[in-house]
Amino acid sequence: MIIKTFSFFFTCFLATISIGQDLQVMTFNIRLNIAVDSLNAWPYRKDKVASQILFHDVHLLGVQEALHDQIVDLKAGLSKFKYVGGGRDDGKEKGEYSAIFYDTTRLQSLQSQTFWLSLTPEVPGSKSWDAAITRIVTWAKFKDRKTGKIFFAFNTHFDHIGKEARRESAKLLLQKVASIAGNTPAIVTGDFNAIPADEPIQVVTDKTNPLHLTDAKDVSVLKGKGWKVKKHATISQTWDGRFASDHFAVLATIN
Repeated sequence: MIIKTFSFFFTCFLATISIGQDLQVMTFNIRLNIAVDSLNAWPYRKDKVASQILFHDVHLLGVQEALHDQIVDLKAGLSKFKYVGGGRDDGKEKGEYSAIFYDTTRLQSLQSQTFWLSLTPEVPGSKSWDAAITRIVTWAKFKDRKTGKIFFAFNTHFDHIGKEARRESAKLLLQKVASIAGNTPAIVTGDFNAIPADEPIQVVTDKTNPLHLTDAKDVSVLKGKGWKVKKHATISQTWDGRFASDHFAVLATIN
């Protein structure tokens, strides 16, 4: 989970910090619905995924690998939530979503859109470089109903094969966050198919780049600029030895 920060925003944020204004943010690759997964297939996991989200009082959720039927199931299991985003194949219902779910009692969606991680980001279904499959970013502009503050959220899933694609996707993501969010704080969630030492993460967190992002884990329990990250955790909950997904959810409490 990555946040975009600005020093000028930090000074005006300090006066408003309180427990009641904490924002629970989660990123979760829920694994697509595949029948051959047998007892680990989505129909047996959907309640576990929803219960994990609800248990941690999540306000903002970025999901990856979600097919349309899974989006519908999650929406049904998360009664206070709405979502933005579409399938990566056509921007509508076809293909995996990188959707953003949000608690409507806490957040108001003001604007949202999808772009493709390619040389033609506005063309639905497009892919470039050495990407194996189509990849997208869903973004939304939110208003916090408690504080009145505005922020942006971006959610993505980088390619699992193409090294060049992951590198170029990281560069494009930085450019898009800067052009769309401008000087407004932003949260970036996603499955980057990378570990912190890998090139895509190094690109987005490179402090020599004025557009760089900050890893929430790195500033947890420290006062960052713009965001205060109070907690950061990887959720490895099981039910009788069974997991909600083949990926762990990542959770951060930010202010």
